[in-house]
Amino acid sequence: MRKFNIRKVLDGLTAGSSSSSSASSSSQQQQTATRENDVQETLQSEHFQLCKTVRHGFPYQPSALAFDPVQKILGIGTQTGALRLFGRPGVECYCQHDSGAAVIQLQFLINEGALVSALADDTIHLWNLRQKRPAILHSLKFNRERITFCHLPFQSKWLYVGTERGNIHIVNVESFTLSGYVIMWNKAIELSSKSHPGPVVHISDNPMDEGKLLIGFESGTVALWDLKSKKADYRYTHDEAIHSVAWHHEGKQFICSHSDGTLTIWNVKNPTKPLQTITPHGKQVKDGKKPEPCKPILKVEYKTTRVGEPFIILSGGLSYDTVGRRPCLTVMHGKSTAVLEMDYSIVDFLTLCETPYPNDFQEPYAVVVLLEKDLVLIDLAQNGYPIFENPYPLSIHESPVTCCEYFADCPGDLIPALYSVGARQKRQGYSKKEWPINGGNWGLVTRSYPEIIITGHADGSIKFWDASAITLQVLYKLKTAKVFEKSRNKDDRPSTDIVDEDPYAIQIISWCPESRMLCIAGVSAHVIVYRFSKQEVTTEVIPMLEVRLLYEINYIDSPDPEQVPPLPTPGTGSNPQSIAPQSHPSTSSSSSDGLRDNVPCLRVKNSPLKQSSGYQVELVIQLVWVSGEPPQQITSLAVNSSYGLVVFGNCNGIAMVDYIQKTTLLNLGTIELYGSNDPYRREPRSPRKSRQPSGAGLCDINEGTTVQEDRCKSPTSDVRDNSFSRSRSSSVTSIDKESREAISALHFCETFTRKADTAPSPCLWVGTTLGTVLVVALNLPPGGEQRLLQPVIVSPSGTILRLKGAILRMAFLDTTGSLVPPAYEPWREPNVPEDKEEKEKLKKRRPVSVSPSSSQEISENQYAVICSEKQAKVISLPSQNCTYKQNITETSFVLRGDIVALSNSICLACFCANGHIMTFSLPSLRPLLDVYYLPLTNMRIARTFCFTNNGQALYLVSPTEIQRITYSQETCENLQEMLGELFTPVETPEAPNRGFFKGLFGGGAQSLDREELFGESVAGKASRSLAQHIPGPGGIEGVKGAASGVICELARARLALDERGQKLGELEDRSAAMLASADSFSKHAHEMMLKYKDKKWYQF
Repeated sequence: MRKFNIRKVLDGLTAGSSSSSSASSSSQQQQTATRENDVQETLQSEHFQLCKTVRHGFPYQPSALAFDPVQKILGIGTQTGALRLFGRPGVECYCQHDSGAAVIQLQFLINEGALVSALADDTIHLWNLRQKRPAILHSLKFNRERITFCHLPFQSKWLYVGTERGNIHIVNVESFTLSGYVIMWNKAIELSSKSHPGPVVHISDNPMDEGKLLIGFESGTVALWDLKSKKADYRYTHDEAIHSVAWHHEGKQFICSHSDGTLTIWNVKNPTKPLQTITPHGKQVKDGKKPEPCKPILKVEYKTTRVGEPFIILSGGLSYDTVGRRPCLTVMHGKSTAVLEMDYSIVDFLTLCETPYPNDFQEPYAVVVLLEKDLVLIDLAQNGYPIFENPYPLSIHESPVTCCEYFADCPGDLIPALYSVGARQKRQGYSKKEWPINGGNWGLVTRSYPEIIITGHADGSIKFWDASAITLQVLYKLKTAKVFEKSRNKDDRPSTDIVDEDPYAIQIISWCPESRMLCIAGVSAHVIVYRFSKQEVTTEVIPMLEVRLLYEINYIDSPDPEQVPPLPTPGTGSNPQSIAPQSHPSTSSSSSDGLRDNVPCLRVKNSPLKQSSGYQVELVIQLVWVSGEPPQQITSLAVNSSYGLVVFGNCNGIAMVDYIQKTTLLNLGTIELYGSNDPYRREPRSPRKSRQPSGAGLCDINEGTTVQEDRCKSPTSDVRDNSFSRSRSSSVTSIDKESREAISALHFCETFTRKADTAPSPCLWVGTTLGTVLVVALNLPPGGEQRLLQPVIVSPSGTILRLKGAILRMAFLDTTGSLVPPAYEPWREPNVPEDKEEKEKLKKRRPVSVSPSSSQEISENQYAVICSEKQAKVISLPSQNCTYKQNITETSFVLRGDIVALSNSICLACFCANGHIMTFSLPSLRPLLDVYYLPLTNMRIARTFCFTNNGQALYLVSPTEIQRITYSQETCENLQEMLGELFTPVETPEAPNRGFFKGLFGGGAQSLDREELFGESVAGKASRSLAQHIPGPGGIEGVKGAASGVICELARARLALDERGQKLGELEDRSAAMLASADSFSKHAHEMMLKYKDKKWYQF
């Protein structure tokens, strides 16, 4: 009769229980934990708080641009309602309109520390920039008309708002209330005109007379409106639609840009015809014929100088036959015309001038051009109009980001080393002047430590960024595609490609900051190992290794299909399936039946490669086609500088390479790793019978079931199915899933490989998508010359651990709860020949590793921390008992889990697909933080989210921007001090001198008392139904931040009065509506009485 072990049954039941039964599971943990009290855990819930810190990168989908010429601050609005503000390099700020509507226009209150934004949902908002995190003070929502253009004159509190109906309303920016003064479209145009002039596309006051307002309508009509007499002085009509208007600073002329590519210059007092018509890009046609029409000139600016001709700067206007020509900015100065080609389409541009006064010589010195995906600043003062070198980190998206990693608390010499090699890559030919947008002040850096962000891109490039103290600066760029032959055109592409585009795209980055070893895995099933060097070298032959990794027993080549490929032996050091190192791509491109075989996806260059200082190729490893089957994309990767090993896996199996000896050590199918311990009783099958699509390994891990075309899209591309529902059953019935078991996590360490071990030894821990952890033992030869001669012996240990869900991360703690980092070899310059003494030192040198505290009577020497998609376990070693367990999620799955250092302790940080960010203490796995932060809306977030030490995390929030967040209470508290200040007290420049004769005879700038014209006493109240005032949260925040003591009480009282006034206003509205209703009822009743007064009752 078969005996049952009741304890094992109970253990199984406990393992299957959910996190809801945490009380019972904690008691189970206490019973199991033999040495629970040995680790003093210091982290508590109060150490954690979640908040956004900074956003870096180019504003995604920009739509509006503004500049404060006194504060020297640049503002950019986007189609998603975001607002980005830039001052001097390192001073930038991100804000968001709650509605998410597109920003159509921005207007600074020059030198006032405030900004007005107009949105596509017909709201205008007033932002307070005098606080470190700008906030909205007031909002005004237009109910009956759509906003098309806004204008705020310099040093005025009255904002002109033009609408789609052609009317202009006036808003007091102090109280954010409408004036009763309205300019109606039918009063502004000719009375004889029978058609509507179209929306307002331009409003500006005459630089020399504030009482005259120039109004441009889309149809081509321009009116000069006299504000005092409330009538149009002049009307200028043109056949072509108007896009923009600009004044000459003397107020006697203005220029219009039109939809047919022409510019018309008008004399103010001669409305009959334009003074001059220019077609900047039109072909010269003889015989007085009209020039051919060009594309619309979307914007024009007219800027004067004291010495020399004025500048006319415009965007658009190219002739229609310039097909394929890039977007251009045209600078016309006297007789010269410069056409500056841009890489992307122009959204908007502004000319930066020395003076904020519109009635003075403008003296333009630069043009800031906002492109669809870039920001360009052109120096107007230098010949050839060179661009300024952009100091902002706006090139994150130069090629789409496909993955990123974040490292906090790096070695101190790392950033200077990367900066020094990166400085040699800088382009030449920039303007010699300093960046002119230099407003604001830097924040105080209370506690700084080196932080590095690494981004991998679709073109195969890798960028290293200095991210210390909430700033971002590019350090160094590495182009991994340089080692491969590039096809000149599509027809020339190798037939072995497994991706349609971006064959060099980076998928995984493995980096050891201490040794500076870098390893990348690319989309074409290739792995490249790099060493860091400060010396330039020329590599005659690129070291290359091809690996034949396929999950099958080779029915074609193997004479005995039952035979499992043997494990490597000390004698060979490499598996029979692997191919020897080659200096050029394999030539055997097909097997006996004509199928592609033994060929990699990319061709490595066979010519000498000049490698500049920085990261230099150590070894290129490529998976090859096998019997017509393409190699599967790599799903996990790890490198160890101390062992000289790199290991990678996919849905077929695992391969380990000795990059020092350039040999393959391990090449096994996932099932073969189990040996006789496979719990699934699977039989290997040939993929020829059931072919998998290329890249299925990656998709199986990242996206569930995905069509073949989507397999290698970068996270920047849209994903059709955003639900991310995955059922990955670990039951024995799901045979197909099990046969596709992929390697999902790899970790080199020095720990106990088997239960009987008495001392830790080098090994590799392997995690799979079915929740299995397998341990591979490593037998390393001695260091020095012996390491180059003797083989590394690799053998599966037989140790198997199980969790629910795919394994994501593994780490090891000693008995004090401190992290045991993998061993590493400290960095040294590889390209300097060593003398004999150095060689002797090298022989004796041991790799650096933090050994756990060891005592003879202690049996539990280490803890293994394993995090899967569903749960986390802490396992005592060498006994392999599960000491602690936490079911992280039942209904969702963990996308990213990291074991990180915080406040001199260690914790597990997780980001779930349901939007929750969670942290757990180690080793006891107590929940410390659980905050709903961000629902997973696309694969970009899933592939780029990462945690690092000191409570830092980041993800790619849009294709062009990185969002950094913190989960540390201390960082949240210090954030206010660390943020830069946008507003700094600056004296407004003096107004231009009118001069003696202008003062005597008139002719200088005429001022206007707008308060008298637009104030309530003269203009009356505006209709309440026209727009609704909404007080912003920024007002209350500003009061809280600025006021204290009596001032605070006064502010509160004022706030209460404002709220009371608002309620009284609402009451007045309701009373007015009731009165109107009563009047209407009375009128109808009277009409009924008159109608039936003389009728008899039987006539009804």
